Amino acid sequence: MAEKILVVDDNEDVRRITGKILSARGFEVLTASDGVQALEVAQTALPHCILLDVMMPQMSGLDVLSGLRNDPRTQRIPVILITARVRDEDVLEGYKEGADYYITKPFSADQLVYGVRLVLGQRAEPATEAPPAEE
Repeated sequence: MAEKILVVDDNEDVRRITGKILSARGFEVLTASDGVQALEVAQTALPHCILLDVMMPQMSGLDVLSGLRNDPRTQRIPVILITARVRDEDVLEGYKEGADYYITKPFSADQLVYGVRLVLGQRAEPATEAPPAEE
């Protein structure tokens, strides 16, 4: 059974590209376009990991993270914050709120998959950015 990964981002292109990267690695991908939808999907689907954009309208990723951590059904789901915010204070704030890992934008497919596998306790696979050479 493939692990379910919930991708939460208000940018449709980011959701689509991230979903393709993860699907190609064998993960089942769920998506949400805002914080309210993210909490609903997390509570009903109980994904194995959540990739959560920090800067979203109406409800920030940190607010979503707080909601996840305060719900017994979702409090143990690993959460990876994904954001363009790179200041030390921003990263530390994310960890203080309960994030398991932090990835900054822009990120590579390998960085994304490494982070997901890390929080899921899986062994990392070799880099796969370039397609294998044909024989």
